[in-house]
Amino acid sequence: MSLFSNSKRKPKPAGVANGRLFMLELSGGRIHSMRPDGSERKVLVSDCRLPDGIVVDVGAKHIYWTNMGSTPSANDGTIERADIDGCNRKVIVPRGVTHTPKQIHLDKAGSKLYWSDREGMRVMRANLDGSNVETLVQTGQGDADVRDQTRWCVGITIDPKRKQFYWTQKGPDNGGLGCICRANIDMPEGQTAANRADIEVVFDDLPEPIDLELDLKNRVLYWTDRGDPPRGNTVNRASIDVEPHLGDVPEIVLTHLMEGIGIALDIPRNRMFVSDFAGSIYSARLDGSEKRDVLFAQGNLTGIAYADI
Repeated sequence: MSLFSNSKRKPKPAGVANGRLFMLELSGGRIHSMRPDGSERKVLVSDCRLPDGIVVDVGAKHIYWTNMGSTPSANDGTIERADIDGCNRKVIVPRGVTHTPKQIHLDKAGSKLYWSDREGMRVMRANLDGSNVETLVQTGQGDADVRDQTRWCVGITIDPKRKQFYWTQKGPDNGGLGCICRANIDMPEGQTAANRADIEVVFDDLPEPIDLELDLKNRVLYWTDRGDPPRGNTVNRASIDVEPHLGDVPEIVLTHLMEGIGIALDIPRNRMFVSDFAGSIYSARLDGSEKRDVLFAQGNLTGIAYADI
C-alpha cells in the first residue's frame, strides 16, 4: 500500500490559468513551449549548446536554462536567461565558471539559482543575475576523481522549510551506484564545500538517478531514474519527513520510460510531466495512474518545466 495520500483534486476551470510546458531538445539545441497536451508548440530559443535544465520565473516572466557546453574538460558550461517568450536572451553565468551544469532550480524567495555541475563534481548557486557564484558541495577534484561517475552531481532541488537542498549523484550507466543526498543550505561554520560534515545520504544503490522535484505541500520527493529496469527507467518518490534508512526502497510510480530525464510537477492539478532521452513527454497523476503520451520520438529531450502563465 502506498504511503502517500493523493486524493483527486478538481482542476481549475478552463481559462483560470494558461498552463505551459517548457521543453529542452538536446539534439536540436532548442527550447520549446507548448500546452500540456502538446498543442500550440513553438520554438522559443535556438542554438543552445547542449541544454539540460530549465526553470520558469513566472513573476519576472523569465526562463533560465543550463547549457552543458561541448567539452567538459574546458569548463565551458553556461547558464542563460531570456524572457518567457524567448526574447532578450542573455548569458548570466559565462564559460569558465561551471563545467557541465545540469538540472537548475529557482529559489524565488531566496533570490537564488541552484544547479548541479556533473564533471565539476559540485553543487552550485548564484544570484538571479548570475553574480556571486558559490560552490556548496564539492565531491571531488582533478582528473582521477572526474573519472569516478559516483561523484557526478546531476539533479537538484531545495526544501525551504527545513533549509536543506537535495541532489543526485548518478553513478556509472546502469551501475546501481547512484544516490540522493541532502545538506543544509547554510554552510556549517568553519567548513567548506569539500569537507562539510552535514551531508546525509537519503537513498543509495539506485540504478541511475537524474532529476529531482519536491512536492512541498505534501513533503514528497520525486525523481527520474534512467538506469535499467526494474528499478530504472522509472519515476520514484519518497517522503522527506520520514528519516531515511539506507537500503529502503522508494515507491516506483511510473515505469517503462526510455531513459527518464526531466520531471515537472503540477501539484494543484495532481499531475506530473516527464521527459525521456528517447524523445517522449508523458503526463500522469502523481501516483503514476492515467499515464498518457504528450509527445513521442521528438529527438533527445532533457529538462522540462511547467508554469501557469
